[in-house]
This record gives sequence, C-alpha cells and structure tokens, in this order.
Amino acid sequence: MKEQINAYNNVLELIGNTPLIKLNKITKNLKGNFYAKVEAFNPGHSSKDRIALYIIEEAEKKGILTPGDTIIETTSGNTGFSIAMVSIIKGYNCILAVSSKSSKDKIDMLRTMGAKVYVCPANVSADDERSYYSVAKRLHEETKGSVYINQYFNQLNIDAHYNSTGPEIWEQTKGQITHLVACSGTGGTISGIAKYLKEKNPKISILGVDAFGSVLKKYHETKEFDNDEIYPYRIEGLGKNLIPTATDFDVIDKFMKVTDEESAHTARELAKTEGLFVGYTSGAALQAVKQYDLEGEFDENSNIVVIFPDHGSRYMSKVFSDDWMSEQGFFDSVNIEQQQQIEFIK
Repeated sequence: MKEQINAYNNVLELIGNTPLIKLNKITKNLKGNFYAKVEAFNPGHSSKDRIALYIIEEAEKKGILTPGDTIIETTSGNTGFSIAMVSIIKGYNCILAVSSKSSKDKIDMLRTMGAKVYVCPANVSADDERSYYSVAKRLHEETKGSVYINQYFNQLNIDAHYNSTGPEIWEQTKGQITHLVACSGTGGTISGIAKYLKEKNPKISILGVDAFGSVLKKYHETKEFDNDEIYPYRIEGLGKNLIPTATDFDVIDKFMKVTDEESAHTARELAKTEGLFVGYTSGAALQAVKQYDLEGEFDENSNIVVIFPDHGSRYMSKVFSDDWMSEQGFFDSVNIEQQQQIEFIK
C-alpha cells in the first residue's frame, strides 16, 4: 500500500495559524517585550484571508451562496484579494469596488486574481454615488445572483477574528499577553481579537491605532461623529470617514493617531532592522507602539502583541518607492539615509 502524499487540498487550508515573532532591534529602547503577529504568512498575504473565508463559508451554510453566484465587496485591496482567492477555489464570480487610494500593486493583483475591479475616488463622502460603498451597493442591485459582503457592517467580520486570531494569540503567549496594539479600519480585527482576549482576561489593554484624517479616535472618546476630523490621508486600510458597525468601541481601551509620514518610515525601518517586509499599516501599528511607549503605557513586564496586517509587496509603488516618498515630501535631511542605496556599474 502506497503512503499517502502529505499535501494540502487547496490554498485555503493554509489560512490562519500565523506566527508570533519577537521584535528585538526596533524596540530595544522601549519598555516591555514586543511580539508581532505577522499576518503576511496567510496565503493571500494578509489578515483579510480570515474574514473572506469565514464570511463566505457562513453564507454557504445558510444557503445564501451557491456555485456560480457573484460576490461583491468594497475594499482597499486586501479583502478584495482574499475574496478573489476564495472565489476561485469555490467557484464564484468576484466584483470589487476599490478606493483610488489603493496602491497600483493591489489593483493589479486583484485583476490578476480574476476579479472585475471598479476604482472609485477616495476623497468623497461615504454617501456620494461615486464612493466605493455606493458603487458596491449599486452593483449588487444590478447583478442577479449576487451577495454583498459589506465588511464594514458585518458582524461576521468580528466573529472571524474572535474564532481564530484571538485564540491563536492567547495560545501563543500562554495567556501572558498584557497589551494588544492593532490598527482599526473596518474594526473587525481589533474588535474580534479584543472580545476574545477580554473574556480570558479583562485586564488586557486593547490599544487601537487611527490615522489623522479619520473619525475613529474622536468617536471612541466622545461618541460624536465629527465631520471636521475628515481630510485626505495616504495610509490604506486604516481609519475611516464613517463609523463601521464592525467596530466594537466598548472593547477598545484607547486610540492613538499616527501620521502618514512617520508610519511610512517605520514600515521601512522594520525591513531594515527586523527583516520583516510588511505593509504600510504595519508601520502605522509600530509607530503607535512608539507613541504609546512615550506616554508610559508599558513597563518592563509588559507583553505587547502588535498586529502586522499584510505584506510589503503590496506597497512597492508607495512606501517602498523612493520616488513616491520624495513626491510626498517624506525625505528630508533627517531621514534621507532611508533612501535605497543603489549604484549602477557601467
């Protein structure tokens, strides 16, 4: 009798169980022990693989989705890639409404994965007919046999991380985690993990990360939506110009806002100090860690887990491009050494 070949049935079986990696050099001057939950190890290179698979399989169980149907979603890129990947394996069509703020790399990846992509202007209000929210709703109404995932207002977004990422972190830290630091966009990641961890130990501090130009931090503190907080910013997948119901503000202890520029440099610094080639929001998360440390949030006994949501390859035309960094005015006499050192031999 032949031995069974040791192989996965398909790429979806690789989703989840991402590693926890200790940060050493970049955090050497900070108090505490720092660990990165590196979601780039998912097959779709981001944490959004988890929600794409979970939401789609829940829809299948309820009979909402059947093979040949069309899945429609709004995305800054990562969720779209994950949905396209799951759709290929499970036999669904995929239509995505994408923010123009998404990098060209992300948009090209979505098309490569067989999705039909509509690129919508980023700097319009959520209820504008051109916004990716409105475009997705219209496409859903026009497309027979379609299902609109709607991650911003879908409880399953939270449930996916409650049932996977949260338990993984608890197990990996042997219950010794004291702080979680995570960016908030749709809010599903931070909310789902926080809900699980708080049930295990209510003393764990849940520290959110928001962007300047977003409404989340002020809404968390005042429960008021302030339109004056909104202005264009560059970080993708972080912050919002609306309040997603997929964010459970009650389980988040506080928010820290970070700038586009500092987040970009911190993403580049992660590659050069820790060998971790991760995305813009990962830079934002670690930038927030630095700022939380300055405020005295941690002590020598703190065990801090930081969520790194995606892979750096999705930002080659942005934060890892010297040309883009220069165009944004992100290089100056202080950080010019972060430019790539290239010599052409003739």
